[in-house]
Amino acid sequence: MIYLILIFAVLIPRLSIALLWFLTNWFHGMFSTVLWPLLGFLFLPVTLLWYSVVFHFFDNSWTTIPIVGLVIALLIDLSPGRGKKYYRRRSY
Repeated sequence: MIYLILIFAVLIPRLSIALLWFLTNWFHGMFSTVLWPLLGFLFLPVTLLWYSVVFHFFDNSWTTIPIVGLVIALLIDLSPGRGKKYYRRRSY
C-alpha cells in the first residue's frame, strides 16, 4: 500500500499535496506561515513532498540520504522534460 502511495505522489505531486493538506494533518507544524507550502505547491511540488517526508520520517535530520533525495527532487522539479515533449509534438 505504501508503494502505491509513493508512486501516486511521484506521478501526480500537486494532487498529492492537495489531498494531504485537506485530508490529513501531514503539513501541520512544519511551516510557521502558509507562504512556503503555497510556493512549494506552485513551483516545486516534488521538493515540498520530499521535505515533508524528511520532516516526518527522518525527524528533520538532514544526513546523506535526505540531501541526495532533495537534489533528486529539485532535478525533477526543475527539469524541462514537459516542454521538450510539447516541442517535439508541435514540430511535426
